[in-house]
Amino acid sequence: MHLLKTFARAYPLQSAVMLFALLIAGLIEGVSLTALLPLLNQVLVKPDTPGEGASEVGADSGVGEFLLGTIEAMGFTPSVLVLLIVILLGAILKGGLTLLARQKVGYIVAHVATDLRLSMLRAMLASRWEYFLHQPVGRLTNSMSIEAVRAANAYLHGATLISLIIEAMVYLTIATLVKWQAALVALLVGLLIYWLLGRLVKASRRAGKRQTKFTQSMIARLADTLLSVKPLKSMGRERLVNTVLMSETKNINRALRREVLSAEVLAAGQDVLFALVLVMAIYVTLVKLELPLATVMVLGFLIFRILKKTGRVQRNYQKMAVCESAYWSIQTTIEKADLAAEPPGGKLTPTLEEGIEVTGVRFSYDDKRILDELSISIPAGSFTAIIGPSGSGKTTIVDLIIGLLHPENGSVLIDEVPLQDLDMLQWRRSIGYVPQETVLLHDSIFNNVSLADPGISEADVVSALQAAEAWAFTEKLPEGIHSNVGERGGKLSGGQRQRIMIARALVHRPRLLIMDEATTALDPQSEAAICQTLQKLRGRQTILAISHQPALLEAADRAYRLQDGHALLEKDLAG
Repeated sequence: MHLLKTFARAYPLQSAVMLFALLIAGLIEGVSLTALLPLLNQVLVKPDTPGEGASEVGADSGVGEFLLGTIEAMGFTPSVLVLLIVILLGAILKGGLTLLARQKVGYIVAHVATDLRLSMLRAMLASRWEYFLHQPVGRLTNSMSIEAVRAANAYLHGATLISLIIEAMVYLTIATLVKWQAALVALLVGLLIYWLLGRLVKASRRAGKRQTKFTQSMIARLADTLLSVKPLKSMGRERLVNTVLMSETKNINRALRREVLSAEVLAAGQDVLFALVLVMAIYVTLVKLELPLATVMVLGFLIFRILKKTGRVQRNYQKMAVCESAYWSIQTTIEKADLAAEPPGGKLTPTLEEGIEVTGVRFSYDDKRILDELSISIPAGSFTAIIGPSGSGKTTIVDLIIGLLHPENGSVLIDEVPLQDLDMLQWRRSIGYVPQETVLLHDSIFNNVSLADPGISEADVVSALQAAEAWAFTEKLPEGIHSNVGERGGKLSGGQRQRIMIARALVHRPRLLIMDEATTALDPQSEAAICQTLQKLRGRQTILAISHQPALLEAADRAYRLQDGHALLEKDLAG
């Protein structure tokens, strides 16, 4: 029930309205049910004289007398028609209130899935870069899709459980008014059956936890594998995907089988036990206690409903137990991301009028020193290149300038202001970043450049494409900038994809353009063409390009070579 309390605290108003509607609906149903006993009495017990009516019927039941007295006090003569109208009005009112309650439940279910997704997304995006790097993309995808839906279903089953408990309590109350001994026996038997079958609920909970665990593993591995489909197919080794995922799939299948078996055994066991109890109750009340037939029929109906509601309570609790592990899994992910939240930056507005200074910086990954007292200078408006072999720390320098990483010692200055004193969001918004991987969406060129930013117009996209020298081939496409680039940009050449990436980086008119190994995968001719484009951008933007290719060294007006954690100035046309 801890899960339901958590949801109630998260959605207090909606939960209160739902609970109030269910309570009133239950009370109304209880009132309408009290009409059953005098109604059956009137139908089954024929009056001996013409003047006798329903007002004399049901004298053996306090609840029947109460209802008949109420009807007479309202100026109506109790009759079959009046009692049927009471039952009908109760059903209508209960249906309306139940609809309101279920509507609130539906709204909350939708909110649960959406809010969990947004909370996790915000927490992950606000976490430190080092933490984010250690999170499998497939696991995050699984949480955003499958686990969010299962968590919402956990609330749905929990809310249904509450409504069933209220309905069962109404039936129990009416049964108590009719014959409290029978009601007490029904309650005790229902609790006994609930206890006897409780192990099946625990088995379902364990199966749900295993399902969550194995699904996380499978989706994470699947996402990683799908990114490698092209090389696998090229080498005729796509069957490895099946081999890799087979174990996780079998584990999920076993967990699902246990869940299904527990659910079906619980349902079947309840049906048998409830039927046995009902038969015994009717026999005892009708034969041993010799109660009137009308009373036995009402008690039989109420006991049957109590047991059925109790059974559905347990089945919904079982379903909630299966799904709730997904909710706690997402909450754990969010909590860990919150603990790894990126520290807030300063409040100063960033500028880039003079340049960037990296002075005396040390940085290590685990116990491996990457940068050691490194210092570089990037004048504003310059085209600065940093070259060196893989693993020499080129990307680390970029991450330090962006603010994704923080130096162990030394400082990063923007116009002589320490980076940590700047408004980090504003600083990053002034950066255009082109990574090594050409990550294009399966969408139009326009959306790939604008990234669906409503503040970017078609004219802005065309201008960025022209600046990136991508307009020449774009305008020749069948639908121009609205042409689809295919999965991961597969309809374009490598050089064309890279120019689209540059246009994406330029469209918001950044002060600093960073090219992070962006030409590594290109052939020499395409790389030379990209370098010429960057030279034309020099002056409009400050350009920082990193690579282990010599072409950038020739194109830049200032170049550093990394060696043993230090930066050696190899080229300075301004000097």
